[in-house]
Amino acid sequence: MQNATSLYFDDYSFEGEVEDFYQWVKAGADDNVWNLTPLKNDIEKLISINKYDYLFLDYPFAYKNDMIKDYLDCAIFIDTPLDIALARRVLRDMKEASSEEILCEMENYLKYERVAYLQMLKDILPSSDYVIDGSKDLETIVEEIIGIFENNV
Repeated sequence: MQNATSLYFDDYSFEGEVEDFYQWVKAGADDNVWNLTPLKNDIEKLISINKYDYLFLDYPFAYKNDMIKDYLDCAIFIDTPLDIALARRVLRDMKEASSEEILCEMENYLKYERVAYLQMLKDILPSSDYVIDGSKDLETIVEEIIGIFENNV
């Protein structure tokens, strides 16, 4: 899309950032414990320069975080089965990792991270405007997202 830019949640560090997802979910999974001020500031900066027609956020909370929700026109949830998401993450991020590092990551996933993914299915998916099947190939997912914007703008 022309005149578009994007911000990626994983490029930021946030105060209140959850380190133990298991405890966070057990305590009620409050999406507002994350202080998203750095992301909010970048959104406001991009809006103020009025250079882009579209700003895409790769961001996990849909409308659930009070700091960001008012900036959203549309929330799309890419519903990727957990086994596929995990396999993609290992293939993407752990190409140079040792087998010991990969096993440690699998342990962390099972103990701590999986519960956060399940929580997203419970809370974020239903609060999103659109849901896309994340088991599809990347090209198809991108085409579906473009279609959403073409049909709703």
